[in-house]
Amino acid sequence: MARGGEAEKEAILLEFTPTWIVAAVCSVIVFISLFVERLLHYFGKALKKKNQKPLFDALQKVKEELMVLGFISLLLTVFQGSIQNICIPEGWTRHMLPCKKELEEAATTEHFFAGVLGSGRRLLSGSGLGEEHCRRKGKVPLLSLEAIHHLHIFIFVLAITHVVFSVLTMLLGGAQISQWKRWEESIQKEITGNGAASQKVTHVQQFEFIRDHFKGIGKDLRILSWVHCFAKQFYGSVTKSDYTTMRLGFIMTHCRGNPKFDFHKYMVRTLEADFRKVVGLSWYLWIFVIIFMVLNVNGWHTFFWIAFIPLILLLALGTKLEHVITQLAREVAEKHSAIEGDLVVKPSDDHFWFHRPRLVLYLVHFILFQNAFEIAFFFWILTTFGLDSCMLDHVGFVIPRLVIGVIIQLLCSYSTLPLYAIVSQMGSSFKKAIFDEHVQEGLVSWAEKVKRRKGAKVGNELAGLSRRSAESSVKIEMQGLVRKKEEGGGGHAHPDMP
Repeated sequence: MARGGEAEKEAILLEFTPTWIVAAVCSVIVFISLFVERLLHYFGKALKKKNQKPLFDALQKVKEELMVLGFISLLLTVFQGSIQNICIPEGWTRHMLPCKKELEEAATTEHFFAGVLGSGRRLLSGSGLGEEHCRRKGKVPLLSLEAIHHLHIFIFVLAITHVVFSVLTMLLGGAQISQWKRWEESIQKEITGNGAASQKVTHVQQFEFIRDHFKGIGKDLRILSWVHCFAKQFYGSVTKSDYTTMRLGFIMTHCRGNPKFDFHKYMVRTLEADFRKVVGLSWYLWIFVIIFMVLNVNGWHTFFWIAFIPLILLLALGTKLEHVITQLAREVAEKHSAIEGDLVVKPSDDHFWFHRPRLVLYLVHFILFQNAFEIAFFFWILTTFGLDSCMLDHVGFVIPRLVIGVIIQLLCSYSTLPLYAIVSQMGSSFKKAIFDEHVQEGLVSWAEKVKRRKGAKVGNELAGLSRRSAESSVKIEMQGLVRKKEEGGGGHAHPDMP
């Protein structure tokens, strides 16, 4: 029996594994890795060839995230022996579990973190030297080999799901925004055909933009305005009158001398540049993952309740973006009873939370990641432990969660993202995407040259100042020596003087 155990142990060691098996497995892994790397490389070349620099930068960001995930996986693999040798009292593993332990499992060597990740299984006896090491001390290892393997899979699934959902959101949202191109083309034709804008006087309530968004003055009407903003994000979040008015407001504020400015093209370039931020995994997102793992305790139903966070944030964000449009209309309606010429709104940072339009992008980023995280967590549990796992609570909790996830994805793609694309331009300043890529590169190069010249000029001025200061010091010392010589009577020379 002992001989059979030793033979089984030898069979799993690399030095007793047939060479053809090792070579075959390595070949498959290397082939898949090189194939993916070449695929990303040629995709990047295609983007650069089509002058899609923002999307190329987003692709580079994806590569960076894959490198970080690979490094995390490498650390888990290299230090798995050291992690297993960290022993903790068995009593610590009986608290904050996502699943209740059965009575017959209470005395097993199941560890704390495996419970947090939802293992809920008995670990195989003899799964590692670390378990034997801790058993001799009457303790259990901090993390088992099985839990480390599950953690590898979870991190990989989370990263892939986030990237896929981000790309899907941008594609669906981009398709919605592309429909506005015909509005831009019709405006360009009107400008070309009519020449100067009409200067006729129009009552402010005759503008469709004002009628759609301004409900009147008063506390009750302002509350009604918020309710209208909440409902409007579900249907026709951006109309042609909205697009036309905000386009003119942007042009009159930032590029008054170019009425034929292609506002739609500018929005698309801006959205592509923001995609690089959305597709990344920032540090605060990882903090959210860790907090969720800690709070995923049996009986708390964290997996169900946390599904409402991205939904609430998304509805609040959509309402706020619609309200920014309403505020633009309110400013004009409260100041004017009639307007000569076209309706012009004034973009301002004051319309946004904390006067920071950029904050909207961070919220979109967090919402997309959180929704992707919950979907990834569900599929990870489903494929690893099955649908009947206690990690998913009851099936009645799973179905609403999936429905909420689909609603979030569709609402963010078809409503919130297009709203963000146009309303985020209503800040006090414009983005660098207003310039073409070659103009951006020229401006950056020019700014760097000016900075270097200014630095060289300051350096030369400091050197000249130091030189003049040194010369002045020498003159003062020489004058002092001459004065001392004269006071000495003229006959006695200073020892240092000739």
